[in-house]
Amino acid sequence: MQKRMTITMDEAVYDGLLRVVGRGKVSQFLEALARPHVLDTAMDEGYRAMSNDRQREVEASEWINGLIGDVANASR
Repeated sequence: MQKRMTITMDEAVYDGLLRVVGRGKVSQFLEALARPHVLDTAMDEGYRAMSNDRQREVEASEWINGLIGDVANASR
């Protein structure tokens, strides 16, 4: 569901938006800019991208397994 919103901005900014983004596309442009700042999905997407990086996951697993060996030999 979408909601309507009225915003106020400087005329130069408004004209620039129309020139760069185009009439009829300003709402989508502003929503795309605001979304990562107001929704928590950016972090989810970042973790998803990291987990899809297989080489990074292999390196992280090796690092973690190396720490387990260090703890086993630590004095208490």
